[in-house]
Amino acid sequence: MTEGPDAKASARKAALERRRAAHDPERSARAAARLLEVLRPYAGAVIAGYMPIRSEVSPLPAMAAMAQLSRICVPVIQGGGLPLVFREWRPGCAMTDGPFGARVPDAGDLLEPDVLIVPLLAFDRQGARLGYGGGFYDRTLEALRARRPVLAIGFAYAAQEAGTLPTEPTDQPLDMIVTEEAVLRFD
Repeated sequence: MTEGPDAKASARKAALERRRAAHDPERSARAAARLLEVLRPYAGAVIAGYMPIRSEVSPLPAMAAMAQLSRICVPVIQGGGLPLVFREWRPGCAMTDGPFGARVPDAGDLLEPDVLIVPLLAFDRQGARLGYGGGFYDRTLEALRARRPVLAIGFAYAAQEAGTLPTEPTDQPLDMIVTEEAVLRFD
């Protein structure tokens, strides 16, 4: 479904409420365990996670486990209208406050990920993702995919699923969704 910014704003508000209602440490732990199983075959790849904010499901347990096998990085916002860059992260590394309340490593190599764990407000069964509206992940995925294949894994609570999301031509689809209940793959 292609619609404009008003449809997305309305969908974001409803999605945020569903995510807040679903947010629960036990659900988050189950989702992280499922995410770890999905990531294990990518040992050795550069994996981008994220530092959860507000009621986002936390990928941190899976990221920490994969740090034994892969280089892990997290997004750093360069500025409005720009794609993300990714700084290497290790469990226990020194962190500082970044934009929008997400923590970022104080130092570390900039890496180009092979696999991205993508936060979201809502997803649908077609692989569409509704984010916060800044377009950071869409620009980043577009730039990375122009150079080589990358895997984009949406990470969410099952309750964040929507029927069909409003989309725009610039929206980048996800390859997979991982929740505490299921793994959805899109080919």
